[in-house]
Amino acid sequence: MFSFDPMKSDVAKLIEVFGSDVATIRTGRAKPSLVENVMVDAYGGKMRMMEVANISAPDSTMIVIKPWDQSLLSTVEKAIQISDLHINPIIDGQQVRISIPPLTGERREELVKLLNQKLHAHEDMARDIRIKYKKQIDAQKGQPGVSEDDIKRDLETLQKVTDDAIAKLGEVANGKEKELREL
Repeated sequence: MFSFDPMKSDVAKLIEVFGSDVATIRTGRAKPSLVENVMVDAYGGKMRMMEVANISAPDSTMIVIKPWDQSLLSTVEKAIQISDLHINPIIDGQQVRISIPPLTGERREELVKLLNQKLHAHEDMARDIRIKYKKQIDAQKGQPGVSEDDIKRDLETLQKVTDDAIAKLGEVANGKEKELREL
């Protein structure tokens, strides 16, 4: 009997990666997730923002970053400036403030297109996972103790797991698209 546990694990990782990926798309609302994975030069290496600072969004238009080590204040500012987020940080005392301007209708549509591109890429990855495991199922043909009915049932289960993964990716994308289209 074929085990689908490795495939389900691969699919779960794919959905998690997609969720993290779309969380970085700006919606016009201040959210800590927008900057928490920005890489900062700290302590001789690269670290994620969330590993060097406390990130909060006191309201829907402002993100506040308070580095735990004040010597990283300008490094945090620089990391945000060189990121592809197109936001401008300002050092305010012992913290960095980021004002999030509202998105234009045109920019919202561009971000929806970007979201759909990311969705299609991740759907293709889900299909690649399906192909990988289909080959393993097909390789069972002719082996003792594996009937054609077993293979057929495994292929049906394989398709169901793939369809469920694509549906979950779609749910994540639909939620993000709804956020993007809200004014």
